[in-house]
Amino acid sequence: MRRLLWPLVVLALLLALNVFFTPSFFSIEVKDGHLYGSLIDILRFGAPLILVSLGMTLVIATGGIDLSVGSVVAISGALACLQISQDASVFTAVALALALCLVLGLWNGFLVAVVGIQPIIATLILMVAGRGLAQLITDGQIITVNSPAYKVIGGGYWLTVPFGILIVIAVLAITAFLTRRLALGMLIESVGGNAEASRLAGIRARGIIVMVYAFVALCAGVAGLMISSNVSSADGNNAGLWIELDAILAVVIGGTSLAGGRFSLGGTVLGALIIQTLTTTIYSIGVPPETTLLFKALVVTAVCLIQSPSFRAKVFGGRGRSAPPSPAPEEKVRVTA
Repeated sequence: MRRLLWPLVVLALLLALNVFFTPSFFSIEVKDGHLYGSLIDILRFGAPLILVSLGMTLVIATGGIDLSVGSVVAISGALACLQISQDASVFTAVALALALCLVLGLWNGFLVAVVGIQPIIATLILMVAGRGLAQLITDGQIITVNSPAYKVIGGGYWLTVPFGILIVIAVLAITAFLTRRLALGMLIESVGGNAEASRLAGIRARGIIVMVYAFVALCAGVAGLMISSNVSSADGNNAGLWIELDAILAVVIGGTSLAGGRFSLGGTVLGALIIQTLTTTIYSIGVPPETTLLFKALVVTAVCLIQSPSFRAKVFGGRGRSAPPSPAPEEKVRVTA
C-alpha cells in the first residue's frame, strides 16, 4: 500500500487543480440513460491507455519492454475497419484483428525468448514495420465506417456505463486473478528477477516471456478497436502514436521497476489515470498547444522524482546520518613459542 501512496497523492492533487479551474469537475449526471461528467470522460478516454499499460506491466516485470504496442494499436483498428468497410460482420472483423495482434505478439516473444534479441531491438523492428503495415492496410487513407455495433466497443454504453470502462474492469479483474490468486504472477516475477536461475529451478522462462508479449499485443489490439470504434474510422499513421511511451510512464509511475521483478497492477492503473488526468488538466488550464508536450514532460518528471525514495531523502530528509565507520580489522597477534 505504501507503494501506491505517492501516485494517489499526485492524482488527488491533479483532480483538485481541475476543480479550481472547473468548479463542476466532480459532477456526474445521467442523460438519456448514460453517465456524463469529467470523471467519466477521464475513465473513458483513458481506457485504451490502461489496457496497454496492464500488458506493458507484465512485459516489464519479466525484464523486457515493448515499443511496438502503438503500431499494434494502429494495425488492429485498421484491419477491423477495413473488414467492416468490405461488408464483413463486426464479429469477423474483431476476430481477425485480434488474431493478427496475437500473431504479432507471439512474433515479438519468439524474437526475445527464442532467438535472444534484446527486447528493445526486437520490438523496435515491429514498431517501424508495423506502422508501415497499418498504412498498407489502409492504403495511406483514413478508413471510415458506419456500424452501430462496432461503435459500441469504444463509444457505446451498457447499464449507463461506457462500454470501454467495462472492458477495462473485466481485463483488470482477469489479470489480477491470474497473477495474484494463482502462481503465474510469482513465475513472472521470478523470470524478471533472474531468468537463468528460474530456468534452472524448473520454470519455463521462454514460455512465460512469449506469453506476456502475446498478452500485451492482445491488450493493444483491444485498445486499437476501442480507439477506432470511438471515432468510427482508422488512421494507420496517427492511431496509437506514442501510446507506448505513455504506457511505460504509467508503469513506472505505478512503482514497477524497469529492471524487472515485482510489479503492481493497481499502481499501473493509477499511473495511467494520472497521465490521462494530466492531459485533461492541460486543456482545462489553457496551456498553449505548442507547449503541451513540454508541460507534460515536466510534470511527469516531477512525479517520478517525488516518488523516488532517494530523492525524497535528499530533499526533505536533510543531510541524513552518516554511515558509521567500519570496524578496524583485528590486529594479528604473533605468538612465539
